[in-house]
Parts: sequence; structure tokens; C-alpha cells
Amino acid sequence: MCAARAGPGEPVPGWQPAFGAAVTLPARVPAELRPLDVLAELLPGSGPARGVRVLQAQGLSGLQLRASRPRALAFPASRLFLHCDRFPEEFSIIVTLRVLAVPTKRNEYIFTLMAEESPGVLLGLRYSPSKLHFLFWSPERAGGWQNRVTFRNVSLADSRWHTLVLAVSGPSFSLSVDCGLPKDVVVETPFPASLSVRRASFYLGNRRRRKGFFTGLLRQLVLLPGADATPRICTALNYKATALSIPAVLQDVPVKAVSNEVLKYPHGTNMKVTLGSRPPCTKQEKAQFWFNASRRGLYLCDGSAWISMLEVKQRLDYVEEYQDLVTNSETMGIEVFTIPRVGLFAATANRHSPPGSAIYKWTDGKFVLYQNIPTYQAQSWKYFTIGKKIFLAVANFEQNDKGQEFSVIYKWSHRKEKFVTYQRITTHSARDWEAFVIEGEAFLAVVNHREGNNHNIDSVIYRWNPSTGLFETNQTIPTSGAYDWEFFAIGPYSFLAVANTFNGTSTNIYSHIYIWLSGSFQLFQSILTFGAADWEVFHIGDRVFLAVANSHSYDSRIPAPSNFYAINSSIYELNITAQMFVKFQDLLTYSALDWEFFSVGDDYFLVVANSFDGFTFSINSIIYRWQGYEGFVAAHRLPTVGCRDWEAFNTTEGSYLLYSSAKEPLSKVLKLKTT
Repeated sequence: MCAARAGPGEPVPGWQPAFGAAVTLPARVPAELRPLDVLAELLPGSGPARGVRVLQAQGLSGLQLRASRPRALAFPASRLFLHCDRFPEEFSIIVTLRVLAVPTKRNEYIFTLMAEESPGVLLGLRYSPSKLHFLFWSPERAGGWQNRVTFRNVSLADSRWHTLVLAVSGPSFSLSVDCGLPKDVVVETPFPASLSVRRASFYLGNRRRRKGFFTGLLRQLVLLPGADATPRICTALNYKATALSIPAVLQDVPVKAVSNEVLKYPHGTNMKVTLGSRPPCTKQEKAQFWFNASRRGLYLCDGSAWISMLEVKQRLDYVEEYQDLVTNSETMGIEVFTIPRVGLFAATANRHSPPGSAIYKWTDGKFVLYQNIPTYQAQSWKYFTIGKKIFLAVANFEQNDKGQEFSVIYKWSHRKEKFVTYQRITTHSARDWEAFVIEGEAFLAVVNHREGNNHNIDSVIYRWNPSTGLFETNQTIPTSGAYDWEFFAIGPYSFLAVANTFNGTSTNIYSHIYIWLSGSFQLFQSILTFGAADWEVFHIGDRVFLAVANSHSYDSRIPAPSNFYAINSSIYELNITAQMFVKFQDLLTYSALDWEFFSVGDDYFLVVANSFDGFTFSINSIIYRWQGYEGFVAAHRLPTVGCRDWEAFNTTEGSYLLYSSAKEPLSKVLKLKTT
């Protein structure tokens, strides 16, 4: 492959495969070549060319192609390939576009490369309502031959922005849409090793005729020779708007003055700065400022929320005990949540009934009892909303006084300002609820721990039925003495991880991660765990981590270890290339039951709930600080008694941790002191 605008002396990183791509390259790859911005070649430096219009949609700018003559949207290939008239043998094409509705039988061209003396397409990209086609010419065959590689089930015509990465290497073609799992195609006829572009031209949005003219918006069209662009594109959180190379005219669209008036600073604006505790932020306070002295931060009201304008970054110095929260009985789990325009609350899942569990409200800087709710050895609470409806679900472990075993969903009554019973669901020693939304639909998943002495039973995923206003069974998943569900999304994909604890003979069993495909959860990965009690997913920058709390190692078939409870809990990191979570770090824990991730300023932390070391329940739980290359390092040791659950929360007065004790009717609020 000959160079096209190559940078002298650049490194040789090699080809990085896409997320699961089958594309491979030879061991030695020429020096990395710079991205070639095809779209920019059509535009003069001063602004859009004739027949091209800049439009904005969903916060991004794109080019609308409006030329009446297709040749007006063309330029010679020699402007890109200065020192070589051969198209790269291995390359990526990156496209960011917004496609409007396309008629069923219509195809539209994104671009083509055509020789001046021939009507055939040397190379091109076109789409239909559900397919993407890559076209290329094979000169090796007698007289040449047009080839087409088709990627099926590619839906672009939804009036939304999408970023496509097409990686080509020999007979292998890989397409990623919005950084999702790639679609891989291997064909008999490979992409030619020597495709001449002499006297050829690029045509944007057409194939040198009006039929099949592109009707959407183009934001990015880049050719990257000799490298897979996926690792570059799929590192940003907003992957649909990621830019490898964007024409300058699309990077910053100036604000237009109304009626050709000159934009002026509004000197007459009534600027007001409020001091003290957080004031309300409504339309009346819009454009007003609030200075938070405790955090040394300046905030601007946008009409609904306070936006940080200037804030001194805080660092965690130490942790101090702030409040002893006396509970109805031992507490198995806690849930901290905020009801808009009402306040901050904490729900405790208490062991004994009566008196059941309780909800506390943050009042004057403390949690104060707000409501008692009858529960039956409650294990956990889950707060969630559906539209304007507010719910709180409890996982009950035991039967009620009538011998019935069910968990309950409560709904917030705005009139009573209390939670009232809404729906009862039959469960089996329920441990945990998880609420989530996929493609606009609401789901609620329960972890069933055991039925009698049988730990190998189904846990259930329920789907919200808007017609009946109830949750209905959608899917069952086999679990083994499960303790916890953890839902998370990565790009367009949704995952659900289950912590399997005990299968009847051993705690050394596999926990599973499921991925949502074709309307149901399917197995994605299995990870060996040891009495897994909790999964915690978290992000640091663009990296995705998953931490498991291992509670104890026991197997009736092998000799007992010296200590069941002193055992490593593990942190896994998503490896996009391998399409799996790989172990990142082991941390020694003592019957760990929970992880909680939180941040203070620019620092990231994990706190573990250590519950028992084999001798005593009075044991330190530990806060670990993220140290980059070193991973997580112990930073603070916190005395706890039978620690079961951690929750991190913030108020205008500062940042706090709340932990529950499964061995005494006393939970504690700790305040994070910062510098």
C-alpha cells in the first residue's frame, strides 16, 4: 500500500481489531496514516460550497446536499492521494450521518468513487431502509467486476445521528454502528490489493446521477488508511457524536442575531447573587447566581436546576461519625433516594416483623423517622419511577402472618405524602429488586434466593404493562441462591448481572452476565465467584468496571479452608476487543456483602462492607482510593459491626456515607470531610 498524506516518522501501532471484529492484518503494518477528511475536500475554507447547506439537528451540525448537478458535489481523488494513485488495501471508513425516512425500495448513496471514463463504481457506500451496502470494483477478474457486501438489519432511517465504522481487510468486512457489536462478513472476492484511482473522482451523496441522491445530513466522512478506527471512535461517552475529523464549518456554528441586530451584552440585566443554603431554582430565578460558601462554588440557575460555573475541587481528608440512626431492628439493606419537591429519604430493610421496616426523611441535617411499613425479614428496597409515578419495592425474605410469601411494590401518594401498597408479587426468599428501562419499556427484576431447601430456582423479570398499570412476568432466569441483580448499559447494549451465592453444596460457583438481544436477556459471560453477594458497576473516564463482593468460600466436597471468610473480592474491567470483562484487581475482604462507588471532587472511591472475619463481626470496612495505574489502594479504615450495605449521598451541606448493620439495630451516617 502506498502512502496518502503520510506523516513522516509516525509510530507503528498495528491494527487494533474492532469490538469482536474478525478483521486481521499481517504482522507488519506500514506507518500509521493520517485520517483523510473526504467531506472537507468539498468545502472551501471560508464556508459551505454552492449546493451545500449547513443545518443543525439534535444539537449537531451537518451538511445537506442540495446541488442540482451531481458533478457539483465532486472533487478529483488526486486531492487526497497526492503521491499515489492506488486506493489503500486495508482501511476504515467513518461516517456520521442523520438519515430521514427512506421509501421501502429506495437506495441512497453516501458517497462513490468513480473513474471519469466509466459508469461503474470503483468504491461506494449506499443504504436502504434496513441494509447497508459497500460496493467495490475487482479489476483482477476479466474486464473487471462489481462486488457488493451487504450488512443486513442496519436501521439508520430514524432521523437520529449515527456513526458507522466500516473496517476492510482483504476478504473481511466489519461494520460497527454506534460502537455496538460489529457485523462481520467474509466474502470470496477480497478487496483488491491494487485499485487504481487515476482520473477518478469522489462524488458525495450520489453516483453521478440524480437517482439515489442522499437526502439526509452528513457530518463526518473520513477515510483512515491502514488502521481500524473503532478504538479511536469508541472511547468517547457520546459515541454518536465522536469526531475523528470534522470540517471546520461544522465545528462551531455562530449564533445569529435577530433581525440582523448586533449581539450586545445585556448591561441592564438584573444580576443577583444569593448566599447561604441552596435557594429554589425556577423560571423566576433564571439567570441568577448562588454562591455556596461551604463548597466555594458559584452556580447559575437555568430555570430548573443549578449549574456549576466555578467550583473548587474537593479532596477527601478524613471520615467522621455524624449520626447514629436507631432502627427498628437489624438492617439488611438501605436505599437512599430523593422525591422531587419533597425531600431526601432513606429506607431501611429491617429483619424483624413487627415492627417491620422504616423510611426516614432528611430534616435539619439528620435522618428522622417518617413512615413505618410492615415487612417480613426485609432484605432490600428499590426506588424507581415510571413517568410521573414514584414506586418503592421491598424484597421480603419470609412469609407473612397468614403463611403467604410475597414482596410488595409501594406507590407514593402525593395526597397523603406517604407510600401506599400498590402491587403484591409472589417471591421466594427474595433478596433484591432491580429496576431498569430498555428501549422505553420499564422492567423490574427480583432475585429469588431459595424455595424451601432448594437454592436452584428461577428468578423473574417483570415488564410494566401500561394498559393494566401492573408488572407482568416477562422472563425467568435460573439462579443459584442468588443475592443481587445489577443492571447497566454500555452504548446501545443493556446488561444484567446476577450474583449467584450457593447451589446447595458449594459457594464456589459461576455468576452470570446477561445481554439484552432480540427482546430477552441471553447469556453473555460467566465468572467464577465465591458466595457472591453483590455486583457494582462503575465508570472511570471511558473505562467500565464491575466489582463483585465475595462473601465466603465453601464446598462440601473438599476439605474446609483455614478461613471461609478471608477471601479476595475482584474488580473486572470491560475489554472491548475481547468482548468480555477481564480481571483487573483482587482485594482481600472479609465476608464482603456490598460495594459502593462514589467520587469526591476529581477522586474516585470504592467502599466495601466487610461483615465477618471468622471470629468477630466488629471489623473494619475499608474505603479504597483510585490511584490510576496502581488500581484501588486502601485509604480509610472504618469500624463497623456486621456491615451489610453502604449508600453514598450528597446534600447541600456536604457528602455522606450511610451503612447498615445486620447485627445490631443501629446504622450510622458518616460525613466525608474534605480539604
